[in-house]
Amino acid sequence: MSTLTKAIRRTTAATIFFAATGIAAQAQDFTMATGQQGGSWYPVGGAIKAIVERENPDMNITVTPGAGVSNVVGVDAGRFAIAFANSTSTVDSLSGKEPFRKATTNVCNLGVLYPQFFQVVARADSGIKTIADMKGKRLTTQQLGNTGEFLTRELLSTAGMSFDDLASVSNTSYSDSASQMKDGQVDFFTLGSSLPTGSVMDLASSREIVLVNIDEETFKHFKDQNAAFQHREVKAGSYPGFDETIHTISYDTHMVAPCDYDGTVVKAVLAAVADNPESFGAISKAMASLTVEEMATDLGVPFHPAAMEFYKERGVSGM
Repeated sequence: MSTLTKAIRRTTAATIFFAATGIAAQAQDFTMATGQQGGSWYPVGGAIKAIVERENPDMNITVTPGAGVSNVVGVDAGRFAIAFANSTSTVDSLSGKEPFRKATTNVCNLGVLYPQFFQVVARADSGIKTIADMKGKRLTTQQLGNTGEFLTRELLSTAGMSFDDLASVSNTSYSDSASQMKDGQVDFFTLGSSLPTGSVMDLASSREIVLVNIDEETFKHFKDQNAAFQHREVKAGSYPGFDETIHTISYDTHMVAPCDYDGTVVKAVLAAVADNPESFGAISKAMASLTVEEMATDLGVPFHPAAMEFYKERGVSGM
């Protein structure tokens, strides 16, 4: 039996026919947009790829770096089959709220993976303890299109500031930001990621750091804009040398896909996550205890029809 060796690359699953037998088989070659190297999304995406391809030899996933906002735009435009996103950003996309230029119409929720934390990390010798202290300081954050970059602008606005009030702004990857902090090129580093984050862990192992507390009043500014925000603790000991508990802005990492995308792929991806907690616990501690019920949390984003079927089949009530 001969097989077709080259699949047609599309955002919907391609059908490949075995001419010798007339039997149709599906070969899915698709892209999964994750996050920057140095964060959690990229390695979690790599783990999903390995499991899905192991369990489904006819599927081939290309894992690509991405960002919370741009991933949602890419799914809506059909550029990505699956993507990681932040619950708050996806909710904003449905109404076309800033930073989205227009409302999305083809983005559906697949499932929650773990909580994310907006972390404001400062060198201990920077003098930064509050938002007001950031004026005239040097910042490193992500590129435009990343949720962390957007939240940083919003955070500064609560103290009547913008990027123009800072000495400099570097837009780069988590890893490069950590290197800049180590080298003393910048004073503070903002990012949205799981806890602990590898790049911050690396930084804290060589530099004394502090995490800036986000008080209740500042948090309310964010909550009033998007109900998906949470005010969660970052406990003492989360990083080497970090010995106090603070509060910060939190939201959830989840997966999205075009609402009309192939349900077979959607179920394969969800099964990879639900059935292999041990494979993800080493990357994100929160995923080690992730349940199917937690994955099926209603975020205010419509579920993909195949995701709904998956959770019903797994016995989740209320789906």
